Amino acid sequence: MSFRLKMNNAAMKAGSNTVLALDLPLDEPHLLLSRSVEVLEMVHPYICAVKINHQLVLPLGLFDGVQKIVSFAHDQGLPTIMDCKINDVGHTNRAIAECYYKAGFDAVIASPFVGWDEGLEPVFEIAEQMRRGVILLVYMSHKGAEEGYGQKIQDPKIGRIIPQYVKFAEKASLWNADGAVVGATYPEKIKEVHAILGDDVPIYSPGVGLQGGDIKRAVIAGARYLVVGRTIMLAQNPAEAAKSIRDVTKQCLKE
Repeated sequence: MSFRLKMNNAAMKAGSNTVLALDLPLDEPHLLLSRSVEVLEMVHPYICAVKINHQLVLPLGLFDGVQKIVSFAHDQGLPTIMDCKINDVGHTNRAIAECYYKAGFDAVIASPFVGWDEGLEPVFEIAEQMRRGVILLVYMSHKGAEEGYGQKIQDPKIGRIIPQYVKFAEKASLWNADGAVVGATYPEKIKEVHAILGDDVPIYSPGVGLQGGDIKRAVIAGARYLVVGRTIMLAQNPAEAAKSIRDVTKQCLKE
C-alpha cells in the first residue's frame, strides 16, 4: 500500500487530519520512551499519523527506543513520518532514507534545496523500491523561514524572479512527492502552494497552536493535514487537546 493511501485510510478511520508531532522536552531523557508511548496510547483515536524528529532519535537510538515507538504507532494503525529534513549528497541521502525506512518509518521529510541529480533522486528511488513516502519541505513554520524559503530567486526556465518556496512547490509536483510541508503560521503561503499542487500533493502544515498557526485559516487555505506537537504534548490532558483539534478541523472542513 502506498504512503498516500495509508494516510488517507488512517484519516478516514479516525475522522481526523491531525498528525501528532511527538516532540517532548529533553529534561528527563529516561522518560522519553515511556512518555511517548503513554501519550500515543491516550491520543491515538483522535490522530491520523505520528511525526518524529531528532529530539527522540538522538537520545533513544533509531533501532532501539524509536523503533519501539514506531511499532507501537503501527499497532494503533498510525503511519509514521521521520522529520529528518534530508539535505545532503545523493549517496548519503539514500543511506539516511534507507535507515529510517528499515526502522519502520512510512515516510521521510526531505529538503529540495539539494536538487534532483545526485541529490534527492536516490531518496525517491529507494522510497519507490520500499513502497514508502517522501514529503518535501516547502516553507517552514518559524519566524526566520523567510530568510531561506522566502528569498527571491531567478528561475532560468521562465526568466523571472519568483519566491524560493514557489520553486519548491513546483518541484514537489514535478517529482511526484507524497506531500509538501508549509507552515500553518503562513496561510497565505499555503494558499499559493495549494494553487500549484491542487489536491495531487497534500499539504502538511506544522505550527498550529503554540507557534500561532490557526486551524481554520490553514484548512481554508488548503492544508490537508495539520501537524500538531506541543499543543497536544504539553497539555494537561493530551487526549482532550487532540480531540478538540480534531473536532475543530472537522467543523472547518464542513464550512
